[in-house]
Amino acid sequence: MNENPGAESFAELKRREQITNPQSEVVHFPASKGLPLDSGAVLAPFSVAYQTYGTLNEDKSNLILVCHALTGDQHAANPHPVTGKPGWWETMIGPGKPIDTDRYFVLCPNVIGGCMGSTGPSSLNPATGRPYGPDFPVITLRDMVRAQARLLDHLGIDQVLSVIGGSMGGMQVLEWAATYKERVFSAIPIACAARHSSQNIAFHEVGRQAVMADPDWCDGQYLEEGRSPRKGLAVARMAAHITYLSDRALHMKFGRNLQDRDEVTFGFDADFQVESYLRHQGMSFVDRFDANSYLYITRAMDYFDIAADHGGVLANAYAGTKTRFCLISFTSDWLFPTEESREVVHALNAVAANVSFVEIDSDKGHDAFLLHEPELFDTIRGFLTSAARQRGLGEGG
Repeated sequence: MNENPGAESFAELKRREQITNPQSEVVHFPASKGLPLDSGAVLAPFSVAYQTYGTLNEDKSNLILVCHALTGDQHAANPHPVTGKPGWWETMIGPGKPIDTDRYFVLCPNVIGGCMGSTGPSSLNPATGRPYGPDFPVITLRDMVRAQARLLDHLGIDQVLSVIGGSMGGMQVLEWAATYKERVFSAIPIACAARHSSQNIAFHEVGRQAVMADPDWCDGQYLEEGRSPRKGLAVARMAAHITYLSDRALHMKFGRNLQDRDEVTFGFDADFQVESYLRHQGMSFVDRFDANSYLYITRAMDYFDIAADHGGVLANAYAGTKTRFCLISFTSDWLFPTEESREVVHALNAVAANVSFVEIDSDKGHDAFLLHEPELFDTIRGFLTSAARQRGLGEGG
């Protein structure tokens, strides 16, 4: 083991600091209150870091739970403590915005397996006093949701006004509505599916192999070695980022434009703007994300299959539900295409659930849920206003 902390890059030291000081609230659950996992293991002790916005009303009935996507974290609507960039959903959350913090209390937890304060592979293993690394137990999205339910129990909140999220966040929303029917008054799953497709599993495997092929991965023990598989993680991020955009979005943003040159170099530098963009996306990602967390969270997404957990019939997962649903998809999203949202809608219709569905015409691809989409904003604002009225909340929340 390399005991010289100077061997670690500044970025890695800064990222590791966020595990113990994520600049957000953290609830620590002792070993006596460990979290049973789908794998049969028990995560004990464990912690959940979270960020809040707005004010919880007296009867705790105005809470909106925001579930983040694969590469997100709890810093949804505040500057990120590592990058300094705006929160990943600052367009959606805030005073007067669709998720109006003058009216609603917003809670966004960091998933277990993450790297911003919730227990994950970078956390210290109490059995060894060293980072878990590859000894961290394999987790599922249902495990993530169980941990979030524990957080709400700790905060004394029985039911949420709404659970909302896009991509992996939307998958968590579907799991919440299946596992905790009585606790979810309304649900907004965006750009997601009830199971991970073979194509998506394939893309994730390419990313994992890129990380594990980096010699600095050190069989997952890179933190103990004072190293970091930055290049492998950057390549994984580059490959994934392509899936978040549409062909039209890439063409309109970059086309075949050259990067700071008038002609090609006949070499392997970043001749094209799209190449430079992907390299930047890859390298900026490694400064705020842990490589092992990437492996574990992508695996959790791969294992996600609600129907398989309910006798092979998706509708069984929502039998008897009283939750109000609003599913949203985008026409140019080929990572989670509209037909996958429709499968969920059909399953909900089969059990006579209260469900609405909106397909938004957008050329921005999967990432449209993170961008400026007026129809998305109007849909969410209107649905939440209706849900709040149905639950008896006044205009002031």
